[in-house]
Amino acid sequence: MKRNVEIMSPAGGFDSLMAAIQGGANSIYFGVDQLNMRARATMNFTLDDIPEVAKICKENNVRSYLTLNTIVYDHDLTIIKTVTNAAKAAGITAIIAADQAVIAYARSVGMEVHISTQVNVTNIESVKFYSLFADTIVLARELSLVQVKKITDTIKAEQIKGPSGRLIEIEIFVHGALCMAVSGKCYLSLHTHNSSANRGACIQNCRREYKVTDREEGHEFAIENEYIMSAKDLCTIDFLDDVLDSGVTVLKIEGRGKGPEYVKTVTECYRAAVDAYFDGTYTKEKAAVWKEKMENVYNRGFWSGYYLGQKLGEWTDTAGSKAKQRKVYLGKGNNYFNKVGVGEFLIETHSLKKGDSILITGPKTGVIETVVEELHTSHGPVEEAVKGDLCGIKLDKVIRKSDKLYKLVSAEI
Repeated sequence: MKRNVEIMSPAGGFDSLMAAIQGGANSIYFGVDQLNMRARATMNFTLDDIPEVAKICKENNVRSYLTLNTIVYDHDLTIIKTVTNAAKAAGITAIIAADQAVIAYARSVGMEVHISTQVNVTNIESVKFYSLFADTIVLARELSLVQVKKITDTIKAEQIKGPSGRLIEIEIFVHGALCMAVSGKCYLSLHTHNSSANRGACIQNCRREYKVTDREEGHEFAIENEYIMSAKDLCTIDFLDDVLDSGVTVLKIEGRGKGPEYVKTVTECYRAAVDAYFDGTYTKEKAAVWKEKMENVYNRGFWSGYYLGQKLGEWTDTAGSKAKQRKVYLGKGNNYFNKVGVGEFLIETHSLKKGDSILITGPKTGVIETVVEELHTSHGPVEEAVKGDLCGIKLDKVIRKSDKLYKLVSAEI
């Protein structure tokens, strides 16, 4: 069977970019400062980072997509051109866009364009229209797989091609956060805080707990155990065979605001699932194992979205993550001794013991997960390193001074 499916992973920073590559991503998508749907995130790249992002992706044979998919005003047009020109010069693969001004300018300088889910494409006629400008189209998140398959079947039957001359590729989200609004078009944050979600500045007030007020008598009731506007996270791994049977060719993972351990874990699981599908070894039992693994990283609980025809959303019962594991910050990398394969760390808080599970993240390191089998300080082999200690840990991968060390603990602790 032809392996023509692309796994597309989020990169909120260089550590997540490396994590996506380590996890087996075929492509990554990222934002620069303003004008992307995660503009409020602390992990966005800068304009000066674009050449380095492009370089890393090229070295690893990974496609790179720059998101410029917000609502655009007249005063944004100069920066749109500046960012697009920088992407073109660096060799970024494509621009993800929603506004016609961005689409038109990207096409005018010869950049490949992908149509963002913000456009809310839900039918084949819209696909035909946007095929005039784009090679890849992200469908609205509210479609069922039956509707998706009808679109992909028509693309093949009618040979609908993009500007490159290739058949239009259809992309859908397969994992991550879902917004209560239609394909992310929400005005709640703008209404309450003058901070537009459609400009990438959502404050996520839908993720909060609310009370219901009886307007006749003023009685208030807390809505217990359900955050009525906060959807559970999308997870398709336990019906990924149906997703792939629908004819989509790009599987997009949400999460530019999440940590590198999330990016690596989720990417690894979908990489394994896609490979198993093409090998003919995909099973529901394997999917259950992958799903359980993804429960260890950030999630609000899982549901299937609207792909299986469900009419109503499933709401989470917590304000934050339901991950079964938590990471506890311990300290920073100090040195790596190549001859003996030992990473040295300064413990800045808490303590580290033999047998602890640890997570190491960094801009060049990406993600390392391992168990501490040996622990050394200036006193020699020890059972525990405490705050202020320089400790050595046996590692088969290089760590750097910028790397952060975490202890992984059960969420119940």
